Amino acid sequence: MKRFADRREIDSRISLTVIFSAVLFAVITVTMLLVACLIMALAQVGIVSFKNAGTTGGLFIILMTIAITSILVGTIVTILISKIPLDPINKVIQGMNRLASGHYDTRIDMGGLELTRGVSDSFNKLAEELENTEMLRSDFINNFSHEFKTPIVSILGFARLLKKGGMAETEQKEYLDIIEAESERLSNMATNVLNLTKVENQTILTDVTEFNLSEQLRSCVILLEKKWDAKGLELRVDFDEYMIRGSMELLKQVWINLLDNAIKFSPVGGSISITIEKRERKVEVAVSNTGTAIPEENMGRIFDKFYQGDVSHSSEGSGVGLAIVKRIVQLHGGTVGVLSEKGVNTFRVELPEFLK
Repeated sequence: MKRFADRREIDSRISLTVIFSAVLFAVITVTMLLVACLIMALAQVGIVSFKNAGTTGGLFIILMTIAITSILVGTIVTILISKIPLDPINKVIQGMNRLASGHYDTRIDMGGLELTRGVSDSFNKLAEELENTEMLRSDFINNFSHEFKTPIVSILGFARLLKKGGMAETEQKEYLDIIEAESERLSNMATNVLNLTKVENQTILTDVTEFNLSEQLRSCVILLEKKWDAKGLELRVDFDEYMIRGSMELLKQVWINLLDNAIKFSPVGGSISITIEKRERKVEVAVSNTGTAIPEENMGRIFDKFYQGDVSHSSEGSGVGLAIVKRIVQLHGGTVGVLSEKGVNTFRVELPEFLK
């Protein structure tokens, strides 16, 4: 593969040099011939006089000598000069060939000129995005395959135990409960991936209505009561009534994902708080939870799809929830961010009070 890429780089460089030189050679040739013909025509009508030229044949020889000499000199100079503009082009071609070969760590430097520096910056930014995309793809394959395989193995194992029989009714019920829970986990993972695909392909909001944001948040808290109650979490939900225009269905996904995330990463006996504040014509919803601080290196990628900061897989999840949150908030013309300090992680969603 490397030898093929190197051969392709050499062929590209040679092709560019030949094409560039051939074009300029043709231009110089045509130009010289036109000039020679023009001078001859002017000489014949008496506008231009060559006293030392002698006959017309002598004039023709002089003009052709000048033309041929100009062509040869111009071609040589062109070949030498062509290396200057072709060098940065060759760098770009070599870099693109390396990217095509899967070397996403490739970077180029085309000098300090404003134009070439702009090309370098654009190329390097493209390479960096491709590198990040490749990292996310690898993370997704590792994380999602692990999350997907675990419940399947669990279901298969307990199904085989039940098939053998000869166990107490209480054991059977316990195994069936595990199979049910793992099946629900698989279903939720598939639903999240489908939801992410749906919102990523969506460009405009539909079913926009005015509704009570406060009431929607309270209903989401009740919906997840079983989860936060099982961990003995203290929930602080105290805010006034706020109205907002938006998609009720999509925003409900935002609050459920943020609350589920807060519950998942809160320690047993911890606390979660939800606040709503109005800022001019915007409404800010903050969901905070006590627990381990989010590492600084994870802050910039926490909303990337399929990204999981917990590489140990000790907690459930496929890295889709926060990506859904970000996309839905963007569709509403809002912003979402995270702050982690003093043992409290806070996700803030800012939405326009009324969509334009």
